[in-house]
Amino acid sequence: MNTTKVALRQKSIKQGRKSLYLDFYPPILHPLTKKPTRREFLGLYIFEKPKTPIDKIHNTETLRIAESIRQKRENIINKPEIYNEQEKKQLQIQELGKLCFVEYFEKLARKRTGNNFKTWLSVHKYLYSFTNGSIKFEELNISFLEELKHYFLNVRSVRDDKTTLSQNTASSYFNKIKAALKQAYKEDILQNDLNSKIEPIKETETRKEYLTLEELNLLVNTPCNNPLLKRAALFSALTGLRFSDIQKMQWSEIEFITEQGYFLNYNQKKTKGVEVLPISEQAYQLTEGLTNPKDMPQESNVFEGLKYSAYHNKHLLSY
Repeated sequence: MNTTKVALRQKSIKQGRKSLYLDFYPPILHPLTKKPTRREFLGLYIFEKPKTPIDKIHNTETLRIAESIRQKRENIINKPEIYNEQEKKQLQIQELGKLCFVEYFEKLARKRTGNNFKTWLSVHKYLYSFTNGSIKFEELNISFLEELKHYFLNVRSVRDDKTTLSQNTASSYFNKIKAALKQAYKEDILQNDLNSKIEPIKETETRKEYLTLEELNLLVNTPCNNPLLKRAALFSALTGLRFSDIQKMQWSEIEFITEQGYFLNYNQKKTKGVEVLPISEQAYQLTEGLTNPKDMPQESNVFEGLKYSAYHNKHLLSY
């Protein structure tokens, strides 16, 4: 019978540490993905250059634990007949429990796109900082999640270390943690539905500011070195539409009805709902379209070339 060799390896990571992992040869099936893999990271770390007696003791004890895990893995893989089905199931649960939640969260983040991807990566940075880069699934509990919730509500923002995260940002970030817990439970990595047992951070109501007619007229007469951005900003002020909805708006979504005026029929990006919005003639003129929007190229964007970025926002600040 062919045997699988299991070796204990080390990989240098941030902050002068080494991550411990098992190397399988030949590869084994990953318990989660069911795909061949040669590596299993243990979520254990040692100091690359221990400086104090405590560091040296930590390394010795951690290496002892890792070696014990290595021997157990080798026994399980090469002598599966010594375990019954119930024992095998329990062993699999134990193996999944030793997976790192921080690494799992990062994998979920990598599957996101656009601004959602950026938000998940931001949450990962805070989670990494709070856990020092590692916490096993078996260590997750309500107490830990309550501490993490308190952390989000009090941590300094990475963008401005003089201020803490707003409550709504903390709420959004903690919801990403809850989403990851829900997914892990769905994949049977977590045996308890922690997501349903932990309350979210409540959002606070935000006050919406409105421009007066005098302020709008002032904006109309204020020069801007990006005319397209200026027209879109004024269109937003007159209609109340989000930038994301204006950016994707096409001519096919605008309708003109004689004696009634212009209407916008669109799918709202954030809520996914279908909206019918009357728009004034003044707002429509900002599109620079023909009198009847049906005479415009229907599949083209109304504000073609409109972009959102920190660079383009500078024009608005000076506008």
